[in-house]
Amino acid sequence: MTDDGQLLQQYARERSESAFGELVTRHIDLVYSTALRVTGGDRHLAEDVTQVVFMDLARKARGLPRDVLLAGWLHRHTSYTAAKAVRTERRRKTREQIAMEMRALDDNTEPPWERIAPHLDEGLNQLSASDRDALVMGFLKRQDFRAVGAALGISEDAAQKRVSRALDKLRGVLSRRGVALTATALTSAMAAEAVTAAPAGLAVSVTAASVAAAAGTGTTLTLLKSMAATKLKTGVISAIVVASVATPLLVQHQAQARLREQDQALRQRTDQLAKFQAENEQLSKLLAAAKNSRPPSNDQLSELMRLRGEVGRLRRDVQELAQAKTNAPMSRNQMLASMSEYYSGRVSQLKQLLETNPSEKTPELQFLTERDWAWLVDKKTKLDAEDGYRFAMSNTRLVAQQNFVNDLLNPALQQYAHDNNGRFPGDVSQLKPYFKSPIEDAVLQRWMVLPRSKLVKGLQAQLEEDWYITQKAPVNKALDQRILVGLKRLRSFGYGYAPPDFWDTVP
Repeated sequence: MTDDGQLLQQYARERSESAFGELVTRHIDLVYSTALRVTGGDRHLAEDVTQVVFMDLARKARGLPRDVLLAGWLHRHTSYTAAKAVRTERRRKTREQIAMEMRALDDNTEPPWERIAPHLDEGLNQLSASDRDALVMGFLKRQDFRAVGAALGISEDAAQKRVSRALDKLRGVLSRRGVALTATALTSAMAAEAVTAAPAGLAVSVTAASVAAAAGTGTTLTLLKSMAATKLKTGVISAIVVASVATPLLVQHQAQARLREQDQALRQRTDQLAKFQAENEQLSKLLAAAKNSRPPSNDQLSELMRLRGEVGRLRRDVQELAQAKTNAPMSRNQMLASMSEYYSGRVSQLKQLLETNPSEKTPELQFLTERDWAWLVDKKTKLDAEDGYRFAMSNTRLVAQQNFVNDLLNPALQQYAHDNNGRFPGDVSQLKPYFKSPIEDAVLQRWMVLPRSKLVKGLQAQLEEDWYITQKAPVNKALDQRILVGLKRLRSFGYGYAPPDFWDTVP
């Protein structure tokens, strides 16, 4: 059978859809399962993440090293992409809550897999590349030790030892997160539950869409790619619809406005109906009284028929308005307009909060896009209480800093190391010639080069490189996350998943 490397090279040379389709078929369960776990079981979002990962693979196929272990690359890229799809607020709060709950579970009554799944992929990504690849091949790809050894270039016995050693390390990582398991329980849960079959037909659609996207012919797919480029955030209009958050709550404002108009019209019709009914009854009584004395005139009969016709018409109008008030379906354009108005208002509210609290602003805010702002004011974000808007402003700073790091700082650092024999810069200012666009000094002055030895021991234990670029200080020490930019990995730490003094440095 043709191996992954050959198929990848065949696709890169010939743009062979069949070769790429074979790669998708081989690895889609791995990618989908990983995305499903990282997104907390959100199957729709997991499918979107799966789509984006293979689109990225199609786009980057030419640049991947020839000796890359594709399963390991896909797992790592899926983990990163899916993590960006999870809202920052939900990620921080949910993880803190899960961590506290796990520590409180002394009786361990919850099934092992339900305790492992929320932490598995992040735990795998804390292992070394060789250990992570061994576990990915052994459990997420369900390969035997011979196949694992062949993929890693080692013997079958060595592969067995590496998988066993990697499992012990993973147990240690999970234990620090409150998930204490025996080696047997962890092995059994991983073997039985770690892979979830992707939905039928997803491989076919992913293959066609990825190849089309790589060729630059996608339409809807262009939106999915832009979601990946902006950490899969939901935009003001179209991205919100794609992400399926067009809920009644989001269109409530527009619906209420329409209902108010309908209420007013209904009240007017009801008042007219009551008036005509009164006149009709009065005229009917007069005609009944006149029957014994003289027959009604033609004018009286005509007026009576007109009034009765008007009453019938008004009754029909009232019924139609009442039914419209109950159903009130909204068109797609009305929903989009309502969502746009809703998000624009909340974006303006968040920007106003930052303007009135200048100490909460940082120069990295200039790197936020309109999609970033829209994502930051998701309906779960509370902007009407101090705790809520402080947290929202911390999230805003974090996303802006992530944009700066991902788009500018990290590429400049990698290019500097490439041009200087792998050396790490002594000061952030040395990266100035390597930025793809000029960076203000006000931005660079907020970042520093820091050796790992200067970090507190609890943080040092979770890092593997000797030098990092990080923020000099937080704006809000209780909420802000610390970003550490190394040559191999980008890391971020917040409360609940780092020592309580992770912002401190040692002498």
